Amino acid sequence: MIIAPAILDQAPCPDAQISGLIFGLLLIDPDGLVAQVNQATEDLLGRSAKHLLGQHAGAALHVQDPRVLAHLDERGEALVARDIALILGDGEKRVNLTISPLSNFPGWRVLTLSELGRNDAEPGDAGELSGLGAPSILAHEIKNPLAAIRGAGQLVERKLDPQDRSLARMIVDEVDRIARLIDRMQQLGSSVIGPTAPCNLHEAIRSAIATVRAADRGTVEVVEEFDPSLPPVLANQDALQQVLINLISNARDAASSASDPRVTVKTRFVSGMMLSAIRLGARVRLPIEIAVIDNGPGIDPALRDHVFEPFVTSKKSGQGLGLALVRKLVRDMAGRISHDRDEKAGLTQFRIHLPLAREGAAR
Repeated sequence: MIIAPAILDQAPCPDAQISGLIFGLLLIDPDGLVAQVNQATEDLLGRSAKHLLGQHAGAALHVQDPRVLAHLDERGEALVARDIALILGDGEKRVNLTISPLSNFPGWRVLTLSELGRNDAEPGDAGELSGLGAPSILAHEIKNPLAAIRGAGQLVERKLDPQDRSLARMIVDEVDRIARLIDRMQQLGSSVIGPTAPCNLHEAIRSAIATVRAADRGTVEVVEEFDPSLPPVLANQDALQQVLINLISNARDAASSASDPRVTVKTRFVSGMMLSAIRLGARVRLPIEIAVIDNGPGIDPALRDHVFEPFVTSKKSGQGLGLALVRKLVRDMAGRISHDRDEKAGLTQFRIHLPLAREGAAR
């Protein structure tokens, strides 16, 4: 690296530059042992530097691909590997991996890790749903009948007994939320991020569960495992609720074929594995986790790496747009979403990670 002499004194030191990287970086010594790691590596692997340093790189990373393991023992060989599986404590993680020998230091190598989707050009950050046709016309055609449904819901509400009015009120509220969501869908092709504000996470989850239960008629049990101490998250209330409705509905459908169908919605503070995303060029800490877990048979293995892409679905009547929209909405809130399957436990998990409200102003 060459630095202009005029700003040499102001430039960050190499350690500061490495710690600021958004991808994992490990320094490997001639014996194949981990000599140094950056913060992004700890975040990605969910393990502290204390537990990584001194381990053989293959054991520290839990690499399964024998070709990568062989390269870790080749001191002078460079490697670029895509879509490599790491088996971590919370499931499988897919990464891109590079190994770069340091020519002036025989046997020493730099290894980098980046999660699939973080640095890859995935389909569609700005316009992944842009192939759906004229969005303005579509929105108009949807919102017209929605207005009629809303009016009918209000009329029914006035005629019902007081104890039955909550369901009619839910119809009106859901129509209003869907109308707002359609307004946001019209912005999916733009780079403008929707407004976010402090949001009560558990209120949004319970509202989504109530909506799903009203449609499901109680055939699949939905279990809440909440951490009541969690602070507000920085999110868009309508978008977050739509994300949760989609995920819980999908989980309900998947679990319906199980002998004891169950969907669990779990929240927690991820203290040992602080994740990060890039928004407006800055790192954003994402310590709040929502997990939607079902005990269904899981997604077809051939589709698991593509579940968030448009038009990918295993449902006979599905259009493959739900999870693509979910990913877009989560990203608009500077969050991240991931999917994994625990075959041993027979559980499928979708995890959302969101920022704390106190770590950023509403925008």
